Amino acid sequence: MSVSRIDILNQKFSRSVRGYSVSEVDRCMQDVADTIGRLSEDRSGLEARVTELEARLRDFKDRENALRDTLLTAQKVTDELKATAQREAQLIIDAAYAKAENLINQGHQRLAKIHEEINASKKMRAQFEMKVQAVIDAHQQLIEMNRKEDEQLDAMEKKVAFLKANNG
Repeated sequence: MSVSRIDILNQKFSRSVRGYSVSEVDRCMQDVADTIGRLSEDRSGLEARVTELEARLRDFKDRENALRDTLLTAQKVTDELKATAQREAQLIIDAAYAKAENLINQGHQRLAKIHEEINASKKMRAQFEMKVQAVIDAHQQLIEMNRKEDEQLDAMEKKVAFLKANNG
């Protein structure tokens, strides 16, 4: 049963000859009524405070949930960004390897071509040296032939001079 301050103040007791002192009972009733009134007001204030704190608690829980959702979303985005960055990095690395491989192949092809050109140059040089040697040999043979002819002419001139001197 709920008793309010007014209920206590309006409570009347029957009187008896040997009953309680009216002034003491009234004073006690007043003290009890004041205490119950104060407690009732405190309770109302506390109920209001509880309501306010519950509202704040709901607000904090909502914020906590929002922060948790935001953190989860941020983590997902971060993970997706990392994965995307890793995929892009791998694509760049793969492209660089492909380009390097292409450059290496081109270098090998160029090197092979240079070797072919060197070999062709060596063959041309050898052929040129052979032709020059053949020309030199031919010239030496001509010189030798000219020398022999000169010797033969000298010998003939000596014979002619000898014959002229002996026939004379």
